[in-house]
Amino acid sequence: MSIVVRLDLMMAKRKVRSNVLARAVGITEANLSLLKSGKVKGIRFSTLEAICKVLDCQPGELLEYVPDGGEETLRLTG
Repeated sequence: MSIVVRLDLMMAKRKVRSNVLARAVGITEANLSLLKSGKVKGIRFSTLEAICKVLDCQPGELLEYVPDGGEETLRLTG
C-alpha cells in the first residue's frame, strides 16, 4: 500500500480512545477500526476534517505516502 494511515499514533499522542473519536466524528467504531488499520479504499473529506478537528492535527499527520518497493518513480519534466 502506498498510503499509510497513522491515525492510531495520533490518537495515542492525544490520548483519545477509539469509542470517543468514533462518537465525536459520527462514524461507527468498526469503520474507525478499518480506517486505523488502513483497510479502506478511501475516506470522505468531511470525515477527515472531523477527525482533524477532534485530534487538533493536520491531514498530513494522519496520512503518509510510502512508495512500494520496486515501483518506478514518475518524473515530471518541464
